[in-house]
Amino acid sequence: MPHSGVVDAAAKGVKLGGGGGGALMVRRVASGKLLSASSHLLFRATILATLCLVCLFTVHYPSLLSHSFHLSSAAAAANGKHRAASRSSHRSLLGSSAAVAYGGAAWEKEVRRSAAPRRDGGLSVLVTGAAGFVGAHCSLALRARGDGVVGLDNFNSYYDPSLKRARQRLLASRGVAVLDADINDAALLERLFDAARFTHVLHLAAQAGVRYAMRAPQTYVASNVAGLVSVFEVAAKHADPQPAIVWASSSSVYGLNTDAPFSEEHRTDRPASLYAATKKAGEAIAHAYNHIYGLSITGLRFFTVYGPWGRPDMAYFSFARSIVAGEPITLFRTADGADARRDFTYIDDVVKGCLGALDTAGESTGTKSGKKRGPAPLRVYNLGNTSPVPVTRMVAILEKLLGRKANKRVVTMPSNGDVPFTHANVSHAARDFGYRPATPLDAGLRRFVDWFVHYYKLDTAKIAKGKRKSMAMSAAS
Repeated sequence: MPHSGVVDAAAKGVKLGGGGGGALMVRRVASGKLLSASSHLLFRATILATLCLVCLFTVHYPSLLSHSFHLSSAAAAANGKHRAASRSSHRSLLGSSAAVAYGGAAWEKEVRRSAAPRRDGGLSVLVTGAAGFVGAHCSLALRARGDGVVGLDNFNSYYDPSLKRARQRLLASRGVAVLDADINDAALLERLFDAARFTHVLHLAAQAGVRYAMRAPQTYVASNVAGLVSVFEVAAKHADPQPAIVWASSSSVYGLNTDAPFSEEHRTDRPASLYAATKKAGEAIAHAYNHIYGLSITGLRFFTVYGPWGRPDMAYFSFARSIVAGEPITLFRTADGADARRDFTYIDDVVKGCLGALDTAGESTGTKSGKKRGPAPLRVYNLGNTSPVPVTRMVAILEKLLGRKANKRVVTMPSNGDVPFTHANVSHAARDFGYRPATPLDAGLRRFVDWFVHYYKLDTAKIAKGKRKSMAMSAAS
């Protein structure tokens, strides 16, 4: 039982004696129970107050939360006007042939076109972070099976925005419109839900990266906490009917957990990084919005996703770049000399898991009036490969595929948020929506390298001969 230790300690501190001693023990036990109850109430009140403050701050001061993410609109770029003013007044709908005024008739028509399913019973999905790695792949898969998809992305510069723009062009070629906008823009989100009746939200927008959190902690709070609240707020209080929400948590929430494989039942209260802490906070916030507003919410804990169109900050991608450029790579070992191991999960397997979660999400039960028809689904799942692999083996596969040895530098893993291993138990996802990862690491990396070589216009023969290639490479259009 929660706080049983407080009561037990109080009881053990008193020995039974005569009548006076018994009364004293009763008073102390009662005092311990009162202290336990008071502490529990204080904890709940603190959580509730924090959520209220985040909600108020998100609604009333979105520009402060998202100042580091917004991009100037096309009009601002052309006219050279002050960026802050243009950001608040206009957005552009990219992926169409021309910029369309945010909120205008043409804008709404384009949103409705992209959101409309092309199959009977199809979903209409708002995908945040649609120009990101997982977001772009999920958007393509949803569109390919006939679902309606509208994307949203702020194209921030955490990594090269040109790669995100290339993904955006790919989505546009398949009929998916991607808005150049931020999830903390509450007015924009409301206009989106006015323009289209989204049945689902696939919320993948987030500030990623474990180590970057040490340099820019506020961006993680703005995106992963305040941004999540912003999405929940509009879904709970503005959308009619409420959509079901599937969102990206992270395997990082397992933190310092040493039980393996990682199960959804394992403790997640010891995060090893700020990134992990914001994702754990997101899971607590999801519980609150599910309980209060009846939102159907599913959290997905991704395990080291890799593949074509991936993120350049991920190890497999950055190692490939360094091998081609003839630059050293850094490998981590634990204090006892063991190699770091990761449960590398191929993007196609993760996409199947995301779509399975959407298809089985269940309906939200709340209304704009704030009344619930009953409890709504609240779920969390691991999406991993179930086979941890030493990072050194991943490097060896890349060396073979690229035809060149890496210049390796091995160091002891620092205390900067990285963990020595990850290992997913996916039995719940397998049971509930048939998730079964099927891509071995060597096959997945081969597909990544094929894309990598084509996208960056590389000559593998020259790489194998030891000729360096500058990695300020131009991408293929």
